[in-house]
Amino acid sequence: MGKGGHLAAFSRVSHAFTDTIQRLLEESRMVPHLMTALSGPLLDLEKRILDATPAIERWFRLEWQEHTPPFYCSVDLRNAGFKLAPVDTNLFPGGFNNLSPDVLPLAVQAAMAAIEKICPDARNLLLIPENHTRNTFYLQNVARLSAILRQTGLNVRLGSLNPEIEEPTRVDLPDGQYLMLEPLIRSARRLGLKNFDPCAILLNNDLSLGIPEVLKGLNEQFVLPPLHAGWAVRRKSNHFAAYDDVAKKFAKMLDIDAWMINPYFMPCSDIDFHERTGEECLAEAVDALLVKIRKKYREYGISEQPFVIVKADAGTYGMGVMSVKDASEVRNLNRKTRNKMSVVKEGLEVSQVIVQEGVYTSENMNEGVAEPVVYMVDRYVVGGFYRVHAERGNDENLNAPGMQFVPLPFASSCNLPDPGQRPSAAPNRFYAYGVVARLALLAAALELERTDPNPEIY
Repeated sequence: MGKGGHLAAFSRVSHAFTDTIQRLLEESRMVPHLMTALSGPLLDLEKRILDATPAIERWFRLEWQEHTPPFYCSVDLRNAGFKLAPVDTNLFPGGFNNLSPDVLPLAVQAAMAAIEKICPDARNLLLIPENHTRNTFYLQNVARLSAILRQTGLNVRLGSLNPEIEEPTRVDLPDGQYLMLEPLIRSARRLGLKNFDPCAILLNNDLSLGIPEVLKGLNEQFVLPPLHAGWAVRRKSNHFAAYDDVAKKFAKMLDIDAWMINPYFMPCSDIDFHERTGEECLAEAVDALLVKIRKKYREYGISEQPFVIVKADAGTYGMGVMSVKDASEVRNLNRKTRNKMSVVKEGLEVSQVIVQEGVYTSENMNEGVAEPVVYMVDRYVVGGFYRVHAERGNDENLNAPGMQFVPLPFASSCNLPDPGQRPSAAPNRFYAYGVVARLALLAAALELERTDPNPEIY
């Protein structure tokens, strides 16, 4: 399925399903059901996090004195019942419309803090979205993000990289709102719109097609996130290398096994799924990771079968992803699988992959497998939602057509643990999610620091 098909599928969200789940959550005041018993390693991890809350918050505070967080970020987590780890980190989050309205004041405050650090006297902000002018689901995210930014005291206008936008173009949304997309105007050193000169430029476009000339050399304006955060430069393997450092440092402070929050991974380059080159590198990486995972499973008495996820080292939308339980599965792939793995967003060919330890998800909602997605602005957790898929297994990628989104209940409890309740209670589980998500956020800060901002690709 091409990009357009995936995006159209993403926009077909079942409101009845979401409303039902939200109503049940509000009525029961319970967290989503875990399919495994809350005992063993993860319960101990949650208890340690809860007991160490003051030390954890101080640790983060000191880290943020040394490192600058990305403007915003979302993190996909997986809770296996014996392990809690991030599996993907998005520096151009596109699901703000899925957040509960209750968390919007927190998002506004966090955005205000971010703007004040970067450009305290900012008046105008240019928001550059993806080119999905027909995807109303994505555009509702743009509307929500614009509303948050306006509440910080900014004039927000939308500039499009889409060459089809040659004049101000109104796009109506299903809820009665509308967006006005405008063509960009570039001067020698600044970027803006007609009669609009912004202090800062916020990208909600992940630059999968490369860095456009119009965005290069803007030395007089802040570009957020920086251009080297886009997929033209960024690699998931670099992010998880940074996360490995963060997780080990955090685990030492908390006196836990870093594996409890950290998925193993290995990169593989020079892959060509059509020509069937690089298969042996891929098979060796799969086999090596499975050996390491089996050893950990034996150590903790885990009976599940280990698996890995093979995915493109650059790109989003859940494209170019497969679940593997034996190295033989990546040798002699059939044509359908090779076609699926060979391209990602914008039809770009895959030449590098990351082989990552698969983390089971033990949460489900209304008979659908679920995983939490945590959203952050600056260094603050501002909310999140569950990605739910009724047709996927607990060892599969849920970021696929047919997924649903359900706002996290007790959204504020990502920041407010309750030591008077059991470690697995809603406020405490969501606090643990917020802690691990912030570790991924810190890793993203390190990743950007370590990435050459002026590679040849510029």
